[in-house]
Amino acid sequence: MDEYIHEYEYSLVPKFDPDEYDPEEDGYFEFLPEDTMGMTVTSGIVTLQKDSQNLIGISIGGGAPFCPCLYVVQIFDNTPAAKDGTLASGDEIVAVNGQTAKGRTKVEVAKMIQSIKVSKQGEVSISYNKLHADPKQGKSLDIVLKKVKHRVVENMSSNTADALGLSRAILCNDGLVKKLDELEKVADTYKGLIDHTKKLLKATFELSQSHKAFGEVFSSIGVREPQPAASEAFTKFGEAHRNMERFAIKMLRTVKPMISDLNTYLNKAVPDTRLTIKKYLDVKFEYLAYCLKVKEMDDEEYSYAALQEPLYRVETGNYEYRLVLRCRQDARVRFAKMRSDVLVKIELLDQKHVQDIVFQLQRFVSAMAKYHNDCHTVMKEAVVFPIEVDLSRGTFTYDTSNQFNDGEDEEEEEEVEEAPDRVNEGQMGDLISTD
Repeated sequence: MDEYIHEYEYSLVPKFDPDEYDPEEDGYFEFLPEDTMGMTVTSGIVTLQKDSQNLIGISIGGGAPFCPCLYVVQIFDNTPAAKDGTLASGDEIVAVNGQTAKGRTKVEVAKMIQSIKVSKQGEVSISYNKLHADPKQGKSLDIVLKKVKHRVVENMSSNTADALGLSRAILCNDGLVKKLDELEKVADTYKGLIDHTKKLLKATFELSQSHKAFGEVFSSIGVREPQPAASEAFTKFGEAHRNMERFAIKMLRTVKPMISDLNTYLNKAVPDTRLTIKKYLDVKFEYLAYCLKVKEMDDEEYSYAALQEPLYRVETGNYEYRLVLRCRQDARVRFAKMRSDVLVKIELLDQKHVQDIVFQLQRFVSAMAKYHNDCHTVMKEAVVFPIEVDLSRGTFTYDTSNQFNDGEDEEEEEEVEEAPDRVNEGQMGDLISTD
């Protein structure tokens, strides 16, 4: 596609001279001097090849009899103008194939473009004035307030919004917001799974310590048991419990990384996606704010046109409106890109969620199954009861020298101690009576 662009500072209209004004002069419109609002323009020429539907992919606004400028309102996706990328919303159309657009209506200029048939050549040469607008200049307080409005309406039902007199934009019914709710539910599921896994591992570890304690006790009994058969039985039973403690520790080491992996998903992947969706919503609300601003300005123009009343911004080139159009186009590009990124990220996150949860559950179930099977096998081999023990020869022989009594010995000792006292008292009586 041939493109010829000549960049230079362009004076929008000749300087307005009241002495040269002649309202009866042919082709002279009573327009005010253009108010560029501090923005600059450069001129150029672009050649576009029409598509099979005889279109170049732009919509036009402005023009006679109210506005001195014809400008691009919108560039449609996947069209020759969009693929070329030279024209943008807010740019002024000066001429089409060498024929000036000054003083013409937008319908006349649209017919000029449509009259060029694809069958003959299909190339449209457009002379334009590129508008160099600062997006910050278009982001006014009104746009910020409209963003706030959309944030409020986003969380309302349609009936509530209608009752309050607030219109819900189509994009407010966004499937990505529902995806965010689903993501929160998945995060809650992972959190619950992590909590239950931690409790199970803690309970398993405490059980393993009980097995270890049993193993040490039975092994100690087996070592001190003088009878070979009983010693072997107690030692074997104690070793079985020690093996169960080892199996539990092995299972814990296998399952513990599961918590780390789930935490990575819960504390990194989910918050990152949540932050991306919040950024996307901010861009979406900004785009909707500009769309609402354009609609309000269109309604204002229609109302003034219906009353045949002049509107200052329109008569001076409609630069404020063109600035908002440019900001809306830039916001739409950011919105489309952010939406695409969010969709890709959510899709990848869903795939990771499905694959990861299946893998983690398989690891968990297989580790628990192996642990229980190993414990069952060890206990099945450690069937040693009943154990025959000779209590008279074994370590279980009681020491009768320190047997427990219920206080009878103490009473006997007290009686024995009281008897000598009575004897001494008798002797003392005898001595006294003798004297």
